Amino acid sequence: MPARLQGVTKVRDALLIPTDKIQRDDDQPREEFDEAALERLAESLRTRGQLQPIRVRWDEGRGAYLLVLGERRWRAATMAGIATMSCIVHDGPVESPELLALQLVENALREDLKPVEQAKAYRRLMDAHGWSGNQLARELSVDQAAVSRTLALLSLPATVQAQVEAGELAPRTAYEISKLPDPDAQVELADQAVASGITRDQVQATVKARKLGKAKAEPGAKREYKYPDGAKVTVTLPPGMAGTAAYLEMLRRAVKDTQAEARAATRTAEGRVEAA
Repeated sequence: MPARLQGVTKVRDALLIPTDKIQRDDDQPREEFDEAALERLAESLRTRGQLQPIRVRWDEGRGAYLLVLGERRWRAATMAGIATMSCIVHDGPVESPELLALQLVENALREDLKPVEQAKAYRRLMDAHGWSGNQLARELSVDQAAVSRTLALLSLPATVQAQVEAGELAPRTAYEISKLPDPDAQVELADQAVASGITRDQVQATVKARKLGKAKAEPGAKREYKYPDGAKVTVTLPPGMAGTAAYLEMLRRAVKDTQAEARAATRTAEGRVEAA
């Protein structure tokens, strides 16, 4: 046997299936797709073709092939006007929990789900199998702490979840906010974090202070730094921030901004010299 065939097993080839005979699975965990990313993928399909088959299953009731894996490629192929797609057909029925697990792994490996979408999919999978968060992490080979942080998003009010989905609030920051027991306090702190751009560490410190019953900083809390030569620096904290660490963060921001202004001024001055 030639060396190129040793240990090699031939498997059934993929099928070319009309793109319009393929439909999405309504239970797919991904709910939103980035149009710009799809356009880029569509252009890649136009110029380079389909490099990897998608996976589908036949649904007798709908008279169509339903997507198991590869919805982004199918959507992009539709946008690109590609008539057929290379598909591997999954034989036999696929139980809903198994299908969801496959789709979760597909999205985790290729293009992350939005955080709340992922949390909802985790919860559905846990409910279907009766799994704990630890069991889910083992089955999907993902970090258990990451699963816990993701699931915590579902305990947040809808407005805070929307801020996470919109990219206004980082998931890890939202996780820290979820540790507050009061939903109104969660909304308040999330709004402050979005408006003021405070860091996750600052949110974490605020949450700890509130849970310990410490008084939070009053809106407009100030600290003045005076020096013998008469110079004075005043720092005003945004609402909800308190402590030395908060003042240090504000001072770091001021230094960073001042350095950026100095660099911009230097570039402008150099440009004038060159022009002269």
